[in-house]
Amino acid sequence: MNVDKESKSNQRRVGFIVIVVLAVLTALEFWISAALIEPLPYLTIIALIKAGLIVYYFMHVTQIRHKEA
Repeated sequence: MNVDKESKSNQRRVGFIVIVVLAVLTALEFWISAALIEPLPYLTIIALIKAGLIVYYFMHVTQIRHKEA
């Protein structure tokens, strides 16, 4: 039972970190779009990073891969 509490605590910590990183990237997107004349390349890179984080963490892609193996 102690392992389950540690696992859930670790999952919450990682989830919080992912949410903070997404918030920081969103703020960076806002700043880039306001500060640069041609922000599209930078915004595209940030959007791909955010999409990767969302797919990896919130869609549990690693769990699907481990179940198939």
